[in-house]
Amino acid sequence: MVRFFNQTSDFPLRLIAGLLVAGLLAACQASPQPPTSITSAAPAPSLSGPSDEAQGVTFAFEPFTGAPGNIADELSEFIGAEARKQGITLVRRVGASATYRVNGYLSATGQPSSGTVFYVFDIVDGSGRRLNRISGTESTGGASGDPWQSVNSGTLSRIANRSMVEIKAWLNR
Repeated sequence: MVRFFNQTSDFPLRLIAGLLVAGLLAACQASPQPPTSITSAAPAPSLSGPSDEAQGVTFAFEPFTGAPGNIADELSEFIGAEARKQGITLVRRVGASATYRVNGYLSATGQPSSGTVFYVFDIVDGSGRRLNRISGTESTGGASGDPWQSVNSGTLSRIANRSMVEIKAWLNR
């Protein structure tokens, strides 16, 4: 669980910390590289035209870093549902081979009146080289104490939707 501050009276510090995290995430953004396959058995997606399941492109999401278990589990469910809507094939078995792996990082900050979830998903190839980064923020309601208390299903659904839409766009570029 990530907490930036425990005192609700630290609003200016929380705001600065949130902006700093967002700036650091933006600074880490690399130019996307053309996708490559982890194994020779699965072809890389076409750089023009839509991708489809017949190409054999699969994604395996690694366990999320930074989010409590209940939040991570619910986000995983939303990502699975959104992947089906977008026609993206996920591999759900731990250690199963996949064309790409996705490492997810989440943090939350908040105050009694509002909060923010920061998320980053790095798409990596078989050697661990980052090919694409998806990042963003979602506003939440406020919570005293633990900022994860204000994260609800709507917030997680929006994160899943935006992430899967961006993955689909990356594959179809």
